[in-house]
Amino acid sequence: MDLYARVAYANSKHLTLSYSSSFGISSRFFSKDIQPHIYAVYGLVRIADEIVDTYKGPDAAQLLDDFEQTTYRSIASGYSTNPIIHAFALTARNYSIDKQLIAPFFESMRMDIHPQDYSPQDYEKYIYGSAEVVGLMCLRVFCGGNTNEYKKLEKGAAALGSAYQKVNFLRDLAADYKELGRLYFPGVMFDTFDERAKQAVITDIKNDFSDAVSSLRQLPSNSRLATMISYVYYTDLLKKLERTPVAVIKTTRVRVPSSRKLLLIAKTLADRGKNA
Repeated sequence: MDLYARVAYANSKHLTLSYSSSFGISSRFFSKDIQPHIYAVYGLVRIADEIVDTYKGPDAAQLLDDFEQTTYRSIASGYSTNPIIHAFALTARNYSIDKQLIAPFFESMRMDIHPQDYSPQDYEKYIYGSAEVVGLMCLRVFCGGNTNEYKKLEKGAAALGSAYQKVNFLRDLAADYKELGRLYFPGVMFDTFDERAKQAVITDIKNDFSDAVSSLRQLPSNSRLATMISYVYYTDLLKKLERTPVAVIKTTRVRVPSSRKLLLIAKTLADRGKNA
């Protein structure tokens, strides 16, 4: 790996870890050979999120379009002057991450530029593009070109990405609505979102986790532990959200304390040792 590629991957890692403490913890348990590629995927995703979530300028749509087209050109050439895109392009070329997975992601990001009421179909489209395809990009890396293994685990990886995103939606309900004007869950309004609506969301998330768990246990050894740690964290967060009254969720971002995260990691490692 040449100097510029190392710097590009280092930038992706720094960007990713700066934004997500929970993912930062679990990502350290990926095998060293795939860590840079997972950071490259999340680095690209984070920049797109920045355009639609933080910048929010009048030219956000154009910036997002330019970012997407630069990504495609860089994958084709194997080079970009943007180090985050450069790292992703190298990873995409190495693991056959193509437009079929990338384009739906950017389409979901466009949906965030203009807040809307989500129909069930819009919701499914957004979840697929914003979360499921990101899980599938990572699965491409995990499987390292093994097409049969990828196809076997594809459904479960998509379901896990879907579950994580929906947990995030419930956790961030207040901020998404009050700061960004968004409410992703279809058929509900913020003011009338109640315990019944919350339980329907939680049941849907539990179904996604149920669809994902068997594939999670079959992941390659390079990614199984890291993914299991993130799974344990998110299922614990879901349990906390289930116990938390809607009135609190609508005013506060529910969190899992760092001490609890460390306890969950220790338990996951201990369980792994018992099952080894």
